[in-house]
Amino acid sequence: MSISTNTLFKDYFKDFKGYDEVFTSDLGVDENWDKLLDNLSNIGAKQLKDKQVEIDWLLAENGVTYNVYNDPKGLNRPWKLNIVPFIIQKKEWEFIEKGIQQRSEVLNLLLKDIYGKRELIKKGIVPFEVVFSHRGFLRACDQIQYKTAKQLLIHSADLARGPDGRMWVVNDRTQAPSGMGYALENRLSINKVSPEVFGDINVEQPSSFFKDFNQLLLNAAPSNKENPTVVILTPGPHNETYFEHSYLSSFLGYPLVKGSDLVVRSGKLWMKSLKGLKQVDVVLRRVDDVFVDPLELREDSYLGVAGLMEVVRQQNVAIVNPVGSGILENPGLIPFMNSICKYFLNENLILPQIASWWCGQEKEREFVLEHLSTLVVKRIDRTHREHIYFGEFLNANELKNLKNKILKEPYQFVAQENINFSTAPNFVAEHLEPRKIVCRTFSIAKNDGYSVMPGGLVRVAAERSELLVSNQKGGTSKDFWVVSDKKQHNIQHYSWHKTTANPFTGINDVPSDTAENLFWSGRYLGRTIVTARYFRMVLNQMANVQFNHRKSESESLRILFQSVTNITSTFPGFTGENEDKAMRNPLKEIESVILDEKRVGSFAQTMSSFYYSYYSLRNLWSRDMWRVFDSIQKLWQNLKEEENYTIPILVKFFDRIITRLIAFMSLTEESIMVKQGLLLYFIGLQMEEAFTTIAKFRTLVIVQHNEELEYEILESLLSSHESLNIYRYSYKSYLSIENVVSLILLDKEYAKSLTYQVKRLKKDIDRLPNNGNEQFTECQNNIIKALEKIKSLSVEELIKVDSESNMRLQLDKLMEELSNLLHATSLSISNTYFNHSYQQTQLVGTTL
Repeated sequence: MSISTNTLFKDYFKDFKGYDEVFTSDLGVDENWDKLLDNLSNIGAKQLKDKQVEIDWLLAENGVTYNVYNDPKGLNRPWKLNIVPFIIQKKEWEFIEKGIQQRSEVLNLLLKDIYGKRELIKKGIVPFEVVFSHRGFLRACDQIQYKTAKQLLIHSADLARGPDGRMWVVNDRTQAPSGMGYALENRLSINKVSPEVFGDINVEQPSSFFKDFNQLLLNAAPSNKENPTVVILTPGPHNETYFEHSYLSSFLGYPLVKGSDLVVRSGKLWMKSLKGLKQVDVVLRRVDDVFVDPLELREDSYLGVAGLMEVVRQQNVAIVNPVGSGILENPGLIPFMNSICKYFLNENLILPQIASWWCGQEKEREFVLEHLSTLVVKRIDRTHREHIYFGEFLNANELKNLKNKILKEPYQFVAQENINFSTAPNFVAEHLEPRKIVCRTFSIAKNDGYSVMPGGLVRVAAERSELLVSNQKGGTSKDFWVVSDKKQHNIQHYSWHKTTANPFTGINDVPSDTAENLFWSGRYLGRTIVTARYFRMVLNQMANVQFNHRKSESESLRILFQSVTNITSTFPGFTGENEDKAMRNPLKEIESVILDEKRVGSFAQTMSSFYYSYYSLRNLWSRDMWRVFDSIQKLWQNLKEEENYTIPILVKFFDRIITRLIAFMSLTEESIMVKQGLLLYFIGLQMEEAFTTIAKFRTLVIVQHNEELEYEILESLLSSHESLNIYRYSYKSYLSIENVVSLILLDKEYAKSLTYQVKRLKKDIDRLPNNGNEQFTECQNNIIKALEKIKSLSVEELIKVDSESNMRLQLDKLMEELSNLLHATSLSISNTYFNHSYQQTQLVGTTL
């Protein structure tokens, strides 16, 4: 292809320097990239732009996210994938693959030695300060024996092409390597949006690697247990790669759990499920080393399991990767890696590394201090994301300060050669431009060696001039192609052998934290829908009053305002001494109850709770659920960014969000099976709807009003309950308190009546596991009492008005008793099935 006439390469060479993956120093095209560049040219700049937009849309629609720490706009930021892939030919990859396999084996033996015989330290191959001064070395892991053939089960290496044209190892990731899920999603997305890019290019697929990965987890189980229980341990939704945790959980079919789901008993690890405790055999952890056991490691950790290390010692559970493997991410080990390789394997490292100097050695320290302005300096321990110093960007005073730091604690610092990594083309604004790249590879233990994913994850610098490649700094990603001469099948099937089926078969096995989130997601979704409808009704009434100034209209509105405060519990609001002040500008108070995120009971707080409880269940969602969920968040964000709130703007918002919330409710019911915990969602949803039905009656119906005013109040109640049309169809008569109570409270067939809701609650609660010997659980007893209360009174008794107080006292009493019984039911469900209060603490503090 002719580069000079290709508009895709406009300005590509304006600051061309260093090593580029596509072009040689004389601007010739690397033959390995010829076919891909032809495909891109045939697609054309305009269509590439359209496809890039489609990829961005697809990733956002599928909920592929990457959280950015300390960035208010970074939570759940959409993952970025560039349409132009990165290519390595099979012949070069085979060399890289051997280098990765060798490095994985060296790190495996190194890990075994560090926590075992420590021969490397005894023989002076590795200075003891490099190991013992690093926070990744955990004394609690010393001398632990493992039953797995390899100690290091997963290894990820970051590669970049150095100035000599070879791939160099930049970093090793061994604690809880991330990126596998993103790499797989990248491949699936590119294949779906732009299969033309693959035209006549034989790209190796990662399906066999993921089958090996699944088998690794099964083989890791102690005593070769058949069909072991495997779980994926996550820190939770705020972790930067939480999407991947959920993705792997859904993809592999293993439950996603948090530390609060697990407990140690009798030297074994158990998962707390609805029925009781279920023994766990294998934990794929995404929690960093020091957080996994608050008894022996970080005592302030809420992410791990107290006593887990003792279970590991007794070889009753396998942790993937083993706790303590974070020591291998120590850059202070890099200068000694070739000697380590020679000691263990009697070989030189196949893959080169960045030239590194540990400052704990006198000769090396002198070299570093003499060439400080040209080197990159970092602490050997970067577990707290310590600063990296680029000497070329430091002034004289900063260089002096860095020199003093090195002299004060020389063993804490390592210096590395500052090299420019290669660039590869990125599609930006209808043309290609060079960007720095780093390739992340993955290897997993298999039989006597390691299996390497063909390709991996390519990370790309955020800007053309950016030297650092970091997702936290806004970088993007690429699909990573290993191109073969042999014909490949682009369509891959990711399925596991039938003997690897996960034994999580029923509601009894749902993890307690998942069950709790399902229960509260039902409650928060119900509360969000009900309050949204109520606000819409009140706002519509406010709009009507502008055209109708009858006294009864304004009096009904005053009652509705008070009901807003009572139903949301946003006191004082329109009640008490604050009533006159709020009534002078009711829209301002309504705005506050809707939008004030700091106000307890506000719609904003309900939205926040709804968001968090559902996002914690990300691994159970269908893609349609994410799309609707994302559209709800965008609607809410757009409302918050409004400069001037009017009644029409607020009504329009509630019209739109209610339809999306109802769609989301429907998708929840069709996307999650009852045996996966949907039963808890139903219980939470029905309970919240029952609570709000009671709240509406207590604030609107208990006091008797004159006939005209009562008509308007009852109409507002039915309208907010989405029952006005049902009422008219059922009764075909003037609104009466008797008929409203019959329909909304006592009708056994109407799904939105309180009686139906309580009956549904009893039916669902009866399906929950009963672990005791008693005939009924506490929550069953409470809900039975609630049903009996409703049945015990007739319509005539409920609507009877006390002449002195002008109140329906029997109705008020029933509503209060039902509210208390439902509250007791909710508490008993939480205490029986979701109790995470069990916690152990260290007798003596540990400093890490």
